[in-house]
Amino acid sequence: MKTKVEKQQPLRIIVLGAGLVGGPVAAKLSEDAKFNVTIADIDAKALDKVTANHKVASLRFDLSDFKRVKKLVASYGLVVSAVPGHLGFMVLKACIEAGKNVVDFSFQAENFLELDALAKENGVVAICDMGLAPGTSNMLAAYASSMLDKPESIKILVGGLPVRRSWPFEYKAVFSPIDLVEEYTRPARFMVNGNLVVKPALSDVENVEIEGLGTLEAFNSDGLRSLIYTLKVPDMIEKTLRYPGHVLRVQVLRDAGFFSSEPMIAGGVSVRPIDVTAKLLFPILRIDDGEEDLTVMRIIAEGTKDGKKQRITYDLFDTFDPLTRIHSMARTTGYAAVMAVKLVASGMYTEKGVSAPEYLARDEKCIEFILSGLRELGINYKLKVEEIQ
Repeated sequence: MKTKVEKQQPLRIIVLGAGLVGGPVAAKLSEDAKFNVTIADIDAKALDKVTANHKVASLRFDLSDFKRVKKLVASYGLVVSAVPGHLGFMVLKACIEAGKNVVDFSFQAENFLELDALAKENGVVAICDMGLAPGTSNMLAAYASSMLDKPESIKILVGGLPVRRSWPFEYKAVFSPIDLVEEYTRPARFMVNGNLVVKPALSDVENVEIEGLGTLEAFNSDGLRSLIYTLKVPDMIEKTLRYPGHVLRVQVLRDAGFFSSEPMIAGGVSVRPIDVTAKLLFPILRIDDGEEDLTVMRIIAEGTKDGKKQRITYDLFDTFDPLTRIHSMARTTGYAAVMAVKLVASGMYTEKGVSAPEYLARDEKCIEFILSGLRELGINYKLKVEEIQ
C-alpha cells in the first residue's frame, strides 16, 4: 500500500527593511520555491518597488517599535534583518527573544556577540554582519588564515564606487546616510603585533592600484569588527577604498563639526549637526536607479606554510548588472546574506548562538556552499596563492 507523501511547505521568511539592499534580498529569496517571503518597512514606496515585480508580500511597519517587532516575527520561520545600523542591535535582540533564526546585516555599532548567551538560551541560530565587508570579508580572511601554518597578517581593502565620478564627493551610497557617516566618524580599530590599536577613521591614507581601475586611496575604517575578538592573527587591518581626493573633502566636514551628534541651537531651534548634514548629503550621495556602480575587495593573508613564506589573496571586482538593474554593492552585500539564509534553511549550519561570519570558515563545506552560490549569482572571488620572500 502506497503512503501519501506530504508536500513540504515553504519556509516563511520575513525581511526587515526594504532599502537598496533589503529589497534585492527579498526579491532574490522569493525566486526560490522553498521560501515564502514577506518584507516589512515604514516606507510604502520602497515596499511597492519590491512587490511590483516579485512574488513578495509586504507589511508597512515601524521597525523602531522593538516590542512590536518581536510580535511581528513570531509567525515566521526565519528573519533577515536589513534595518539601518542604529536600529540593528535592538531588532536583533527582539528576533532572538522571539526564538527566531536570523541572518543580520544591519552592521550595528554595538557588539552583537553580547547576545550570544541569549541566542543559545532561546535555541536560535543567528549569523550577524553577513554582508560584503563585514561579512564575506571576515569569512574569507578567516579561511585564508586557516590555510597557513602560522598566519602573520591580514589586510582587507574594500570599497563600492560609482562608475561616473561627480563633484563634490565622487561617491554614491546604497545604504543609509547615517550609516555612511558612521564609517567616517567611528574610530578604526586594528591589530599591530597582537595589540589593539585605535586611530581616527580616515587616517593613514595610502594609494592602492587596482587593475582595470587605476589608483584609489585607502583609509582606516572600523571594518574588522568581530575579527578583533575571534581571530588570533598578530597584524590585522581593514581599509576603505575611495577615488583620490574623497578623504580630504570628508575630513573637512568632520573636523568642522558637521558630523557632531551634540545638540546645538540654530535659528532658535535645537538641532544635531549630524541630522542636518545627513539631510543635505542624502540627495547627493544616494545612488539613483540604474546608475552604474562597481565593487572592489581584496583580502590578503600572509604567513608561513611548510616553512615557507606564503601570501593568499582573494580578489573581487564586481559591476552593476544591466539585466537585473541591481547595484553591485547591493548584490555583493545582499546576496551574501541570501546564501547565509539558504545555508541555515538547508540545515547545513545549525550552531546555536550568535555567529560572526568567520565562524562559517570552520567548515569547508559552508565556505564552498557560500562561494559556489555567489558564483551562480555572478559574484566571483578569485583566489591566488603564492610564495613570497
